[in-house]
Amino acid sequence: MFERIAPEQHDTLDGVPEPAENPHLVGHGPAAAMLLSAYRAGKLPHAIILTGPVGIGKATLAFHLAYQLLKYPHHRNCPETLDSPDPNSGLYRQIASGAHPGVLHLTRPGNEKTKGFKSVVTVDEIRKVSRFLSMTSHDGGYRVVIVDPADDMNTNAANALLKNLEEPPARTLFVLIVHAPGRLLPTIRSRCQTVRLTPLDERDLMAAFAGAEQAMPDSADERAALVARSGGSVRNAILLTQYGGLEIADALDQVVTGGRTNITAAHKLADAVAGRDGSIRFDIFNRRALDLLADTASEAASHSDLSRAKALSDAWHEAQNAISETETYNLDKKQHVLTMIDRLNAAMRM
Repeated sequence: MFERIAPEQHDTLDGVPEPAENPHLVGHGPAAAMLLSAYRAGKLPHAIILTGPVGIGKATLAFHLAYQLLKYPHHRNCPETLDSPDPNSGLYRQIASGAHPGVLHLTRPGNEKTKGFKSVVTVDEIRKVSRFLSMTSHDGGYRVVIVDPADDMNTNAANALLKNLEEPPARTLFVLIVHAPGRLLPTIRSRCQTVRLTPLDERDLMAAFAGAEQAMPDSADERAALVARSGGSVRNAILLTQYGGLEIADALDQVVTGGRTNITAAHKLADAVAGRDGSIRFDIFNRRALDLLADTASEAASHSDLSRAKALSDAWHEAQNAISETETYNLDKKQHVLTMIDRLNAAMRM
């Protein structure tokens, strides 16, 4: 039975291991091999960006890499393949619980006012880097800073991190987990080596899903729908199956693709995803809304309808800003959902 030892994060899912405590890395073999080859040759860059869609294993790879560097502090002794962390080892438990002096994990901090988490990675979090790097490594080994996700940094935090990236101490590795590289400062991107991770294929997706001890859909049609909707993301697959994601996505699709808005259906959907205890369902709704706009924009571009593609892209950015403002200022979620449905309907009719 799964026992959580990692600190709770803003996106923690019940019964699902955090990346820091996940001993299973599914897929991403070429990326892992490339990073290990660089380390074995003594040429590991001081900063890397792991980029790709949400929930495909970027942060898990980051923690597995940290485990490898700390387990094999002398690069010539490092094996060619990435070790799976041993849950019975002290090194695993120290890293997973956030207690290892060689690993600093920065993410969205807690929000004392709302008892939840802040919507950004703050400058106070990034300031921990200087204190962390000022301490001498106890065995001369690597120190690893993981920022997850780095595209959630606000402007002050990004500028503070940039200063740390300019002249890092020897044997220091920054790993930036990034879902949308365009949201990073160009000066940060230029100081990092970017490693692009691809969505999981169907076989790896199902393996990761099973490894997270999630129940598979019963029918072949349901499994096919899960693969199609998840976009190669095991996190998406879990949200779709365990939190009513498939039903939410279907309901939203019907509301915004049926021409005239069904007011009753829109209010029913808003009530379902905007409840006080429905933060995950609210997130599923928003992600599906953004996906609808992105997919429709891509389709328009593929048919050379560039004016419609641009309008839909602009609508995507407006929707993203609306989501951020709702989270930041704790705005009325039901009103946000109804407004988002109106925005989607208008965009689809462009």
